[in-house]
Amino acid sequence: MVRLLGIDPGLRFTGWGVIDVEGNRLRHVENGIIATNSADSVPDRLKVLHDNLLMLINRLEPAEAAVEETYVNRNGSATLKLGYARGVALLVPALVGVSVAEYGALSVKKSVVGTGSADKKQVEMMVRRLLPGAEIVRADASDALAVAICHAHHRASARHIAAGVRMA
Repeated sequence: MVRLLGIDPGLRFTGWGVIDVEGNRLRHVENGIIATNSADSVPDRLKVLHDNLLMLINRLEPAEAAVEETYVNRNGSATLKLGYARGVALLVPALVGVSVAEYGALSVKKSVVGTGSADKKQVEMMVRRLLPGAEIVRADASDALAVAICHAHHRASARHIAAGVRMA
């Protein structure tokens, strides 16, 4: 069994989700969000994100983490702030020796829903199907669980390829 942490970074809300993977079985462990106060300075908000991610990793002890890649939008300032949050999301697991993978939104949607054009509701519906009984806090947490599921699928494929197993 391996424990995976998925992170959907954001400066206002960072979603996180933890799953256990054994073979092709996925089991929901926990999910949530880290919220920061938009009235606080960016460095203070990044510290909140850092401290909470570190606390989560120490408590839940994931073996690996996966972070959703940043998308670029028309608002350069918002994209830059998202990049700051993503940097913290990549750094914290690495600082404690947890390997980190990165996946684009298209790859996450394809892995979970089967199509890269899926909307947030479709992703959440499939996450709920793949993790029955999971109480999902909000869309950011659902997206983080989707990132963890994507990583589980990719690491299983990589293990099969490395072992020379033919996949149908």
